[in-house]
Amino acid sequence: MISELSLLAAPDTAWWQAPWIAASGAAVLAIGMVIAVALSWALNLIALPGNWIAVGLMAIYAWLGPGDGRLGMGATPVVLAFVLAAIGEGLEFLAGAAGARRAGASRRATVYALGGSMLGAFLGAVVGLPIPILGPVLAALLFGGAGATVGAIYAEKTDGRPWRESWLIGKSAFWGRTLGTAGKAGVGALIVVVAFITVLV
Repeated sequence: MISELSLLAAPDTAWWQAPWIAASGAAVLAIGMVIAVALSWALNLIALPGNWIAVGLMAIYAWLGPGDGRLGMGATPVVLAFVLAAIGEGLEFLAGAAGARRAGASRRATVYALGGSMLGAFLGAVVGLPIPILGPVLAALLFGGAGATVGAIYAEKTDGRPWRESWLIGKSAFWGRTLGTAGKAGVGALIVVVAFITVLV
């Protein structure tokens, strides 16, 4: 009993090597990290910073998880994930800039488009489309774009713009939101692949 307690308290023993964790504990942690990163990827579809959450999860695992061995994660994968997340943000920004703002949208319309896209994407993810596996993803993309369209049109119409101008801005908001989210989600998928390959392959 005393030896077990001393082993638990030994400062040189890594926490994942403690006797109260089974031999497969490190593998369970690695799998859990990859699943959490994959789930955070889905947040990109509803305009939340899923890629940055994934980077944070990988950084925490690299810091607290196994430092070496097949299940270990060094600094290189975390830095790579950080660079990918930054690229994803850049793609989303460029697509958005080429969308509603380029069509002459007001700041208010841009804000409403963002809010509408978040609500639409959430609704789409819940409702889904009758397509195996990809249904919720495609629905979140399309509903998010539709929400951005409705939000931008509503903001412009209530500001007194003609219907034709409001419609053009709404259409630009749709494509900006859809392409930006698709690009960001695509980069996020690469982050998931990096996490998976690093600890499970």
